[in-house]
Amino acid sequence: MIRIRTPFSGRTLFSGTGRRPFLLAAILVVAGAFIPIDEGAVADAPLSWKSEWPKTDFSNAIVDLASIRSGGPPKDGIPSIDDPEFTTVGQAAMKGLAGREPVISVAVGDDARAYPLRILMWHEIVNDTVGGRPVSVTWCPLCNSAVVFDRRLNERVLDFGTTGKLRHSDLVMYDRQTETWWQQFLGQGIVGKLAGSKLEMLPMRVESFERFAGRHPGGKVLVPNNESMRQYGRNPYLRYDSRSRPYFDVGSLPPGVPPLERVVVIGKQAWTFSLLREKGRVTAGAYVIAWEKGQASALDSAAIAEGRDIGNVTVQRKGPRGQWQDAVHDVSFAFAFHAFHPEGKIHSLPAAE
Repeated sequence: MIRIRTPFSGRTLFSGTGRRPFLLAAILVVAGAFIPIDEGAVADAPLSWKSEWPKTDFSNAIVDLASIRSGGPPKDGIPSIDDPEFTTVGQAAMKGLAGREPVISVAVGDDARAYPLRILMWHEIVNDTVGGRPVSVTWCPLCNSAVVFDRRLNERVLDFGTTGKLRHSDLVMYDRQTETWWQQFLGQGIVGKLAGSKLEMLPMRVESFERFAGRHPGGKVLVPNNESMRQYGRNPYLRYDSRSRPYFDVGSLPPGVPPLERVVVIGKQAWTFSLLREKGRVTAGAYVIAWEKGQASALDSAAIAEGRDIGNVTVQRKGPRGQWQDAVHDVSFAFAFHAFHPEGKIHSLPAAE
């Protein structure tokens, strides 16, 4: 009997027993490594989506449907967290959240919360309310894109789940109210009733847990609703951010920059982590981008806490009263930025001669 674990479902699949697998993943974990299989075996024909998504208006799309493909899981196969549970900073540390582990942090007024990537690795979306503001905290492991959205749109509060689909290797979300499909990287509806609409992005940080704890000792830290549901703290994408290219074909790759180099994205400009590590601090118009060591990569070692140091980045600009405050930005891989902003500018170190 062969046992195969997928990073998407967190379940053990069986082959050679006559049982039908839970899903045909485009990436399988075998002996601790990812091995791509025939992508054609998991590609959906757009016409077949209508039976799975009868409430989605496929006639109203702002992207070519052929650019959307199956990532393997079905609708909600990667379950969002809709009733998040939290603990204190001290209790999170006692339960094993290491100081170097990465979290997405969000603060609205006096309400500061940390969402560890060890949990988002397996759920990708957390629907929450922070400081009275409905938000969705999202992270796509395949493109490393971390984005926090306000869930309100035209006086309606939306709840988001995963479609199981990808576009440019980025998570395609859906809202449960209209079943419109949304591009996570852009926060934009791309297929369905709300296609063309955009969600408001909110300031956030991707930082180490110890930095969050130092800034917000009274903050809240997300914990699993069921600790045995997934292998929280483990990275199923072993050495992914050291690969020469992403698992899925995303078309052209950024020239002169490793596709899986992390970049800080502000609008249609991006700055590589290698540049920021070299400079320490970069001024870009009204923005100041700073880098400091001390954060583990979530996509390196099998144990997230043991990932190599990729550093912490902050992006700030002056507020209306002249005070420095966090600004909206994203931290993603260079290939994702290039895919969605092919004419955008990536600032990087000069190429070695």
